Amino acid sequence: MQPLNIPLSLYIHIPWCVRKCPYCDFNSHEARHKIPEDLYIAALLRDLHDQLSEMPKRPLVSIFFGGGTPSLFSPSAIEKILVGVQDALPFDSKIEITLEANPGTMDEKNFHGFYQAGINRLSIGIQSLQNEKLKTLGRIHNREHALRAIDIAIKAGFNNFNLDFMHGLPNQSIEDALADLRDALSFSPPHLSWYQLTIEQNTFFHHQPPVLPEDDILFEIQEQGKMEIFKKNLMQYEISAYAQSGHECIHNKNYWEFGDYLGIGAGAHSKVTDLDTHQIFRYSQLKNPMDYLMPEKKLKTTIIESSKADICFEFMLNALRLIKGVPAQLFTERTGLPINTLEPALRLAKEKKLLVNHSNQLRTTKLGQRFLNDVVSLFLPKTPLVSKNYAS
Repeated sequence: MQPLNIPLSLYIHIPWCVRKCPYCDFNSHEARHKIPEDLYIAALLRDLHDQLSEMPKRPLVSIFFGGGTPSLFSPSAIEKILVGVQDALPFDSKIEITLEANPGTMDEKNFHGFYQAGINRLSIGIQSLQNEKLKTLGRIHNREHALRAIDIAIKAGFNNFNLDFMHGLPNQSIEDALADLRDALSFSPPHLSWYQLTIEQNTFFHHQPPVLPEDDILFEIQEQGKMEIFKKNLMQYEISAYAQSGHECIHNKNYWEFGDYLGIGAGAHSKVTDLDTHQIFRYSQLKNPMDYLMPEKKLKTTIIESSKADICFEFMLNALRLIKGVPAQLFTERTGLPINTLEPALRLAKEKKLLVNHSNQLRTTKLGQRFLNDVVSLFLPKTPLVSKNYAS
């Protein structure tokens, strides 16, 4: 059995936020008291060492601080975490280190501090630049805060940053959505995440649904919005991600290309491949931050070995989000399985013109992009393959 060579990323979850947004279904908790930075740093590094005790050390291609609101942590705390991580694992020479930042928690000193600490990419969670929409979304910042955050990030030296925007917001018109987008593009961002608001279970919006735009409005927002984005020479490389050449998010691409990742922090998830046996293991950490801080607690709560059927589905679920797809051989390189493991779903998807009919590439057609959920569902474990007609 040929050993696999799979990139490794690290996700670091900071679970605290100022206020829980009504659309948020992440493991986030309002910080009602002072955040126990030192205790949490100790728990994070203990978590990392526990996971590394069961696997060989591999270089990290990316690190991502997500939340919650990671920018609530001080720059010195972020630096301590990065020093501890680098003591445990080697860094790739071109490692990408991203920190999610909320404009309502940032100032010039913080941005400079994060840059000095080793953060080389920011993801600024703006969502909208219209105060009415920000209020509806429960955000703690306003338009002025957001514009200032972008400005000081650039001045702090960040030439690699992402602007995170939503569309399809409550009562949003096509003109509102395009105005937001044009404002975002005026900063010539190296990377733009632009995605539709979805209502998730266990959120305030799920229990009290807002009035969202009709499907025909959503379609026009997406079509006209893409035209605005392409005018600014941003390339769409994933369903909701656009980037200047060379600024694609390494961390997220590793997810989409079925790379491995360690997750540390309350509620974080890991996916690790045994490079020799090709077995894939997934596990998660304790969700409650206070439980996670306790040294006597066992941090890992579940360990699951992925079945062959699950691996096929998970690979396609991620890879088909990429506009250019992936080389067919990547399936074998990441899973150790032959490409014919994906049959007969692969054949049916090509017959329906949802996937390109090319033996060396796994990629959706334009029709397949429109009906991506249907394409992916063909690869669900134990799902009967139903023939269905699609109109372009």
